[in-house]
Amino acid sequence: MHAVAKRIILSAGGTGGHLTPAFALAHDLRDRGYTVHLVMDRRGGRYGLPVPDGITVHTIHAGTLGRGIIAKIKGLAGLAAGLVQARILIARLKPSVVVGFGGYPSFPALRAAQSIRIPTVIHQSDAVLGKANAMLAPRTDRIALSWPDTKGLADDDAVRAVVTGNPVRPEISALYNKPYPPLDDDGPIRLFVTGGSLGAHIFAAVVPGALARLSESVKTRLDVTQQCRAEDLEQVRTAYEAAGIAATCETFFNDVHERLSAAHLFIGRSGASTVSEIAVVGRPAIFVPYPHHVDRQQTINAESLAREGGAWIIAQEDFTEETLSDQIGALIADPQKLFHAAEAARSCGKPDAARRLGNLVTALASGWDR
Repeated sequence: MHAVAKRIILSAGGTGGHLTPAFALAHDLRDRGYTVHLVMDRRGGRYGLPVPDGITVHTIHAGTLGRGIIAKIKGLAGLAAGLVQARILIARLKPSVVVGFGGYPSFPALRAAQSIRIPTVIHQSDAVLGKANAMLAPRTDRIALSWPDTKGLADDDAVRAVVTGNPVRPEISALYNKPYPPLDDDGPIRLFVTGGSLGAHIFAAVVPGALARLSESVKTRLDVTQQCRAEDLEQVRTAYEAAGIAATCETFFNDVHERLSAAHLFIGRSGASTVSEIAVVGRPAIFVPYPHHVDRQQTINAESLAREGGAWIIAQEDFTEETLSDQIGALIADPQKLFHAAEAARSCGKPDAARRLGNLVTALASGWDR
């Protein structure tokens, strides 16, 4: 019997939401003694996420099937070029499994592997099946889901699906058992605000003004951390200073896990990685889903926590200073709501998702699950 090649390719890119679970799985596989190669497109490096030590990165072409004939032609050309590059790379590396994390940048490596019968796994981080994963699913050996009620999965493909959860960074998993911070009558109220992996202007435009509308007794207790775009930074800092609110505003934070753990309330988008991290850490959230996805993926992600009582959702068209201020004021006036929401969010968390996905991948690599 031939020895199993302890070499696995992970294919991800396009957004930080695809890269984060890939990196988490890479940590797990590396700790099991596997050699891990990461295939990504050129956009993958723009998110500033540190690649795990010992992981070899390969960059290939990719494309998205945008609107319009010209955009679609360019996208198909990029995917075709990436498919050729992926076939050459896979022929050289001879991996035992190729794992994809959704998005068109993952498509070439997965399709190339499927064409030569190398076992494949796709991971779906959002609560609705993405277009690339939907195209790959019929020929994929195993489908790993983050949420049990994932929408868009065909019945014929569902029989090969397993709920593993969405892998989060090790420093986030380590916070699973850390209790919700006490919210005393006169103690600090810590808010953590982000606008997604590339920032979103609407949070810079709305949040400072919303907090400025709160009573003076509440404003003196606020301790705000807000991530925003570089072009919004000075405006946001000035607004908080004028309102007399203590705030730390930056374009990027290296200690997100610590700030999230210390927060009494999170405000931000509801991408898959964000929602998964909120659930694992167990912090209440006000989500403002990105409104322009055709499949409403961020809204469906947010609903996974909101249904359990772990979050509140404000549609972007309703996200005004007055609406947000009223919501935050009501929650601060009733700290038990925040505590119960934190526990509800934690009940949805899967801190061992990377291990679960690692078990699925290594079983396939070893031939135990074919």
